[in-house]
Amino acid sequence: MRAIIKSMIANLHAEANSKSELIDEGLYGMVVEIIEKRDNWFYVKTPYRYEGFCSAEDLLIDDEKAEAWEKDASYIIQQSVADVLIAPKIQSTKLETLVKGSKIKILPNEKLDQEWSEIQLATGEIGYTRTKWLHKCIDFNDLSEVDFRDRVVQTALSYLTTPYRWGGKSPLGIDCSGLCSMAYMLNGVNIYRDAKIVDDFPIRKIEKEKIQKGDLLYFPGHIAMYLGNDLYVHSSLGGNEVSINSFNPEHPHYREDLANTITAIGSLFPAK
Repeated sequence: MRAIIKSMIANLHAEANSKSELIDEGLYGMVVEIIEKRDNWFYVKTPYRYEGFCSAEDLLIDDEKAEAWEKDASYIIQQSVADVLIAPKIQSTKLETLVKGSKIKILPNEKLDQEWSEIQLATGEIGYTRTKWLHKCIDFNDLSEVDFRDRVVQTALSYLTTPYRWGGKSPLGIDCSGLCSMAYMLNGVNIYRDAKIVDDFPIRKIEKEKIQKGDLLYFPGHIAMYLGNDLYVHSSLGGNEVSINSFNPEHPHYREDLANTITAIGSLFPAK
């Protein structure tokens, strides 16, 4: 059985209660697999094979609708926070608020001004949001390595100053692996949502000397993305937000604790 996340953000907990550890967040429109039910909670598996307990109120449980949604919901919210309105005008009532990374379905409507797009939510409700806030889901196979590296870096940088949130993966709050996994996911690649390299996922270990921008830096319990020129972006618990730091001791944002504790470099591409 599968389900669609129908809340702006669905918390995934370590246990079947809202006070247990937050281990991940599912964003609107994500399709998850239901593994088991426990009271008013469902143990679910995400497309990147992360598992946790999700409240029943956050899910639309329907295999047929989930299958159709995967096929038809081909657009993603690229604005940090986007309101879906009941009419294509700024003064209209809000139907839903979505965050960056949420998936929706666009409906053709030639009568609309290009500023607005008519969209369908997972529940079937029809609403409107600004066209510039939407982007067609990216197929990684359509990108060159150079394009992908540029895009994934720019995506990660779009989260700069986002507050640190344990288990978070939205512009409202994001953790280190949430930042890196979202940057990759928004560019068509699912990587493991944790600070380690795992078999059966596309990231492979490379030598430090081969690192390029967009590659991933692994530390004990932490992950960052390399930007080039000794710089990296990460969501730092110590820094309280997404920020840029350096491996260069002469740089004002040098982090000695991280510069000396790298355990691995990971890349989507074979080392050259």
